[in-house]
Amino acid sequence: MTSPPHPPERRAGERADPPATEVAFDAATLSTREINRSLQAMPRGRATVSNPAGRHNLAVGLDAPVRVEIDGPAGDYAGGLGKKAVVSVRGAAGCGAGENLMSGCVHVRGSAGPSVAASARGGTVVVDGGCGARAGISLKGGTLVVGGDVGPLCGFLAQSGVILVGGDAGRHLGDSLYEAVVYVAGRIAGLGADAIMEEINEHDVTFVKILADGYGLDHISPENISKVVSTRRLYHLDGHVDGAY
Repeated sequence: MTSPPHPPERRAGERADPPATEVAFDAATLSTREINRSLQAMPRGRATVSNPAGRHNLAVGLDAPVRVEIDGPAGDYAGGLGKKAVVSVRGAAGCGAGENLMSGCVHVRGSAGPSVAASARGGTVVVDGGCGARAGISLKGGTLVVGGDVGPLCGFLAQSGVILVGGDAGRHLGDSLYEAVVYVAGRIAGLGADAIMEEINEHDVTFVKILADGYGLDHISPENISKVVSTRRLYHLDGHVDGAY
């Protein structure tokens, strides 16, 4: 039986320290590099990025307990490669939001594109709406919370961590899953290779309730969640191939 890790409030680095200063950056007059360098130089505090207009790579590589509000839609890789920071996008986000996150939180208050939380090693990536294909691909210990539907191949090659889907899941859910756990509140179009449904237990219900309550996902019923884990059949390579020379 595969069990989820400790509930998120017991894990370090998910919430930034209280802000000490407040600064504002206007993406209409500043380059992405200028904005990111200024954000990376902040030891703490709060920053707002206005007029993002779908700009790629905003608020990436942060390594301090800062809070960053992107006031509008962001492009690809918003909040990626982050540590300790809390990044909030007031709108939609493109591909790879929160990719390679180490700790902290990236919260998309809208829908997101494909590959959300790709290879995230820690922290939490939250998408209030739905997201595209390959959500949580190669997850390595982080937590992904999606309020709506996810596209095909959610959890593909996910090695550890947790994915919670508040809506429906597309085809090939959990394909080539390792030790990660995927919870789905809605319908599942189909499981991927080496993925299997497992009965939930009290730990699962408590864990899902903490996540759902923490991010305002009132439509999720923890007692009726579906749990997907790995069968572990792909852990070992079968070297026998019929017809091989």
